[in-house]
Amino acid sequence: MPSLLARRATEEDSGCRFEKGRIYTYIGEVLVSVNPYQELPLYGPEAIAKYQGRELYERPPHLYAVVNAAYKAMKRRSRDTCVVISGESGAGKTEASKHIMQYIAAVTNPSQRAEVERVKDVLLKSTCVLEAFGNARTNRNHNSSRFGKYMDINFDFKGDPVGGHIHSYLLEKSRVLKQHVGERNFHAFYQLLRGSDDQALQGLHLERNPAVYNFTRQGAGLNMGVHNALDSDEKNHQAVTEAMRVIGFSPEEVESIHRILAAILHLGNIEFVETEEDGPQKGGLAVAEEALVGYVAELTATPRDLVLRTLLARTVASGGRELIEKGHTVAEASYARDACAKAVYQRLFEWVVDRINGIMEPRGRDPRRDGKDTVIGVLDIYGFEVFPVNSFEQFCINYCNEKLQQLFIQLILKQEQEEYEREGIAWQSVEYFNNATIVELVERPHRGILAVLDEACSTAGPITDRIFLQTLDTHHRHHPHYSSRQLCPTDKTMEFGRDFRIKHYAGDVTYSVEGFIDKNRDSLFQDFKRLLYNSTDPTLRAMWPDGQQDITEVTKRPLTAGTLFKNSMVALVENLASKEPFYVRCIKPNEDKVAGRFDEAHCRHQVSYLGLLENVRVRRAGFASRQPYPRFLLRYKMTCEYTWPNHLLGSDREAVSALLEQHGLQGDVAFGHSKLFVRSPRTLVTLEQSRARLIPVIVLLLQKAWRGTLARWRCRRLRAIYTIMRWFRRHKVRAHLTDLQRRFQAARQPPLYGRDLVWPRPPAVLQPFQDTCHALFSRWRARQLVKNIPPSDMTQIKAKVAAMGALQGLRQDWGCQRAWARDYLSSGTDNPTASHLFAEQLKALREKDGFGTVLFSSHVRKVNRFRKRRDRALLLTDRHLYKLEPGRQYRVMRAVPLDAVTGLSVTSGRDQLVVLHARGYDDLVVCLHRSQPPLDNRVGELVGMLAAHCQGEGRALEVRVSDCIPLSQRGARRLISVEPRPEQPEPDFRCNRSAFTLLWPSH
Repeated sequence: MPSLLARRATEEDSGCRFEKGRIYTYIGEVLVSVNPYQELPLYGPEAIAKYQGRELYERPPHLYAVVNAAYKAMKRRSRDTCVVISGESGAGKTEASKHIMQYIAAVTNPSQRAEVERVKDVLLKSTCVLEAFGNARTNRNHNSSRFGKYMDINFDFKGDPVGGHIHSYLLEKSRVLKQHVGERNFHAFYQLLRGSDDQALQGLHLERNPAVYNFTRQGAGLNMGVHNALDSDEKNHQAVTEAMRVIGFSPEEVESIHRILAAILHLGNIEFVETEEDGPQKGGLAVAEEALVGYVAELTATPRDLVLRTLLARTVASGGRELIEKGHTVAEASYARDACAKAVYQRLFEWVVDRINGIMEPRGRDPRRDGKDTVIGVLDIYGFEVFPVNSFEQFCINYCNEKLQQLFIQLILKQEQEEYEREGIAWQSVEYFNNATIVELVERPHRGILAVLDEACSTAGPITDRIFLQTLDTHHRHHPHYSSRQLCPTDKTMEFGRDFRIKHYAGDVTYSVEGFIDKNRDSLFQDFKRLLYNSTDPTLRAMWPDGQQDITEVTKRPLTAGTLFKNSMVALVENLASKEPFYVRCIKPNEDKVAGRFDEAHCRHQVSYLGLLENVRVRRAGFASRQPYPRFLLRYKMTCEYTWPNHLLGSDREAVSALLEQHGLQGDVAFGHSKLFVRSPRTLVTLEQSRARLIPVIVLLLQKAWRGTLARWRCRRLRAIYTIMRWFRRHKVRAHLTDLQRRFQAARQPPLYGRDLVWPRPPAVLQPFQDTCHALFSRWRARQLVKNIPPSDMTQIKAKVAAMGALQGLRQDWGCQRAWARDYLSSGTDNPTASHLFAEQLKALREKDGFGTVLFSSHVRKVNRFRKRRDRALLLTDRHLYKLEPGRQYRVMRAVPLDAVTGLSVTSGRDQLVVLHARGYDDLVVCLHRSQPPLDNRVGELVGMLAAHCQGEGRALEVRVSDCIPLSQRGARRLISVEPRPEQPEPDFRCNRSAFTLLWPSH
């Protein structure tokens, strides 16, 4: 017997339609789709061209028509729209969302702009990546989404996609640990094992056979799909890797993702055994195969001993904030291991989603400049699920479907009937099932199932799942949609103390409370969070920001998994309700996923619980479209001579009536108090076609008149503007030149030569002229000043200029106000007792090395790599850098060719610390001292002389100013800093293993 839905949608038998490949039909604006379980020639560029730009009912029912209607509504009225895809698992929701993305990508961006193309590539490729990490094979679907997905696509005012955002809901992370018979873990694990090359697997310490690992053993013998020979884990691994590259994941991020997946697999194979109390392992617990711990530590970039300690024990803070390490039992360690595996995979999935969102975010969009973005939302969320054993995940999934069904009832059925009554349109009321009472049973404050579950999770003491069930029985024993074995002792399909049943809109579902509290609490020991936060892998570290909290830190109790999911569902429903919705209701033709088989009883059940029968009744009894009179008139008034350009009738309703009479359409409409109701879509199609023919004529007329007016205005304004500009420019130029001549009459007077003169601000047209004049004046003034300097002082001037270029603004004082003597060891003032000895040594060095001039010399205090501090002398010539020993007639202890000196480092204070860096030599750490006057500032002199000499040779000298200077001595890296001390009589160094400190007299 043909189903009621198919009889009312078409005159053909439902089975015949399905056999002929006609898998789509309409109920009003709701599209019904039946999964064919085979490839059909319904998609591609030709089909897209067939539906692009058409009205909803101009072509046979198709998914492209619904998407096109949503896109046109968004583009025409600048209103946000959304496409809600619903149906049970295996009904084709994910495939429908893929076709929606392909259609949007095909009809947008005819100009091929690079940024829009990038956004479209990310939108298309993100589906492939999210399927790999969020989908799995189940008994009902070979590619079942184990998470909910809502994607917002942002469009600019031209209708091109400029960004997007993905929201994910309730990843079924318990699937990481175990699966039902005939099901698999998430696709990503099998793709990694079967699609990676041998070298990559060896680097991850993995074997290709999934049966080796506890987490993938159950689905090791199952492939992803059976309907497509190309749908293999090997091909999909390549596709996902390429998609991640196109999206923008770096090679390092992809490698990090593979390491995290491998670490989860190794973590699942870790087993715990009890040991003797006096054994080597603390707490009487050990890992059966310790090599796995090393693999996990290597792949997560964490210390091996810390991984082992985290697996075997936990650290807790006592009341006095003392840290106590508490060893695990075998059961506790296994629970912690499983909780870690689930949490790591969930964080990995969330990081992938956030990474995609970061790439898809609209870039450089300013609403004031670019206009407000409009949005098309696409909701692909899990369908209603009923398994032999239903747990916390199925409870949340079915609650989600109840919320969406409630939204569907409110937007399609309830609001439809209420609007007819409000507008005074006579029609027959349609009865429908309102599931608000079921939603209230789940989310009601204080008494709802989620509220009772949260209370059980927050209560101290041994609260078990059985006690939680008893509390539910107490609160809801009289609720018509709730029952349990305790309330119905004769119902043997439920077990005492374990099961409760909810009468959903889609049918009765029995839930087992075992694990409800643990899954809702979703706890993970802080030790694991700290361990992974301290990983050296930046990708893994970014997934665990909460690991930086100190263990003694008191934090607010985190929200439970159920509360987080409820809040996300409330936000999702509010988001959808704020948009103009378009619905795609997916039907699963049979339970065996076989092509060509149409199980009428199964389809009839889905049609019933999806609310489609009530929708048919509402649409048949009512009107397909309705619009307020002003909006209707604004859109179609140009098609009637009585309403264009403005009507003179008594009201907008009378004007709309006259318009419809001229077109002969008054028999297909009804007039409400404020809206016009149109029964047949053909009426709107007729009006749209008439409007489309007239729009080009009207636009051309308006353009012609307006362009002529604008051109005349612009011509008159330009003539006036150019006349004013010409005279004003002459005036500004003449006034500026006069001002320049007046200001610079006395520029030749010494000694300032015009330094105190202020250049006037020129008009824009004279800016290049004034820049040239300023440069010429600066060169002339410099020449006037330099020609009076004696040649003997030029060396000092060049050195001070070089020092100013290196230290100006970086060091407090660099001695520019005094004369620079350079050779202080030869000075009787600085070196009264040994200047003659130094002069003899200088003469010997000059004969030996043949240097020309002494750039700098001074007594210094040095420290070496052995942390020995000595008084030495520093001699800098144009050929070498010498370290001399004053106590032995200035004997040469070390000579470094000057061309090997690559740079020097000083501090920003008044201290005399200098670190000289030379290629192939240890860094020389010295402090200039024993000067007259004491603590004279000579660092700038040393820097300037050396920098000026290097500039003369045409090579660069790196001068670094830092209060914490790194240095290298025989491969050892150290830091040196300065510590001011008022009581310090002379500068000296303090040493430890990894750092030096200069103790500087601060007085």
